[in-house]
Amino acid sequence: MREKVRIGLMGYGKVANIHAEALKAAPNGELVSVCGSFAPELRNDFAARWGIASRETVEDMVQKDKIDAVIVTTPHPQHRDCALEAFAAGCHVLVEKPLAVSTAECDDMISASKKAGKILSVGSQRRWFPACQRMKEAIAAGKIGKPCLAQITILGWRDEAYYQSDPWRGKWKTEGGGILINQAPHQIDLMNFFMGPIEEIKGYWDNFNHPYIEVEDSAVAVVKFKSGGLASVLVSNSQKPGIYAKVHVHGSAAWSVGVQTDGGAMFIAGMSSITEPPLNDLWTIEGEKELLDKFRAEDEAFFKTINATVYFFTQQAKDFCAAILENRQPLVSGEDGRETVKFIETMYKQGRKTNA
Repeated sequence: MREKVRIGLMGYGKVANIHAEALKAAPNGELVSVCGSFAPELRNDFAARWGIASRETVEDMVQKDKIDAVIVTTPHPQHRDCALEAFAAGCHVLVEKPLAVSTAECDDMISASKKAGKILSVGSQRRWFPACQRMKEAIAAGKIGKPCLAQITILGWRDEAYYQSDPWRGKWKTEGGGILINQAPHQIDLMNFFMGPIEEIKGYWDNFNHPYIEVEDSAVAVVKFKSGGLASVLVSNSQKPGIYAKVHVHGSAAWSVGVQTDGGAMFIAGMSSITEPPLNDLWTIEGEKELLDKFRAEDEAFFKTINATVYFFTQQAKDFCAAILENRQPLVSGEDGRETVKFIETMYKQGRKTNA
């Protein structure tokens, strides 16, 4: 049995460097090449930096570098086409979030993965936060009863320099949207991870203090899940310098659990690092209330021992590679990614209709 999965990157922007560093620490994965036709000089510089081959197409990586899988790190509107090229070439695929910019594109990708007999996964590394895993385990064990209510709150900030850092940012055509499609997918994924599939969404979005971009900087929504549960969602990039991002779940037994996934100024891939530990900020389960301080202390201590910007990317890379080697589904599936895109797509459709 093979011990390592040979991986190529499709795309070589800021987040690609984090994936490259994460793969260096993954014992069952090996980054061997990168491909792309945009700005070959940048691709060659990236390849030289990481000591890997520089190719123009995924077919080149398969033929010349014998890759097994690709990680797609291109701008969002390119995810579908990159994934389809990779499946056609015989590769497994991990796509940076979001999976795509529409559910129709997600369906194309899921169908192609099944036809090729290959794995499709999407970047959702916050699932590996110890605080999130505690919540999932408590919910699965029935400790809060049936999960009935959830809350997502993101109060972040993105300045003009951020949107000018890449020409595709802040535009409908090249980014596909604003905070809903770029910053919020992680918390939306966690909400679905804890609550299950969505049935109905009602929401609004707008741009309050970013006149230099086309897309939304804030959104609110009410969600109904197929389980009968409900959620409220408030996400915004309009609060300097960034306050926090949280996901809370409340159960039928009247107990609650929660995580602060991000604190202070929000992490920007390739531009900043994670400065505050993700930690449980809510834990009212009967007989376990006193554990909250213990959990927080553990998370703070663990945070000091790792490079949090890279560590959780590595955990997902390890799971993705293990899924390939063990012929199983990864923790985060293509269908999971579609559920997040379903939320985003519905919000954009409703917002345009409401604001017309």
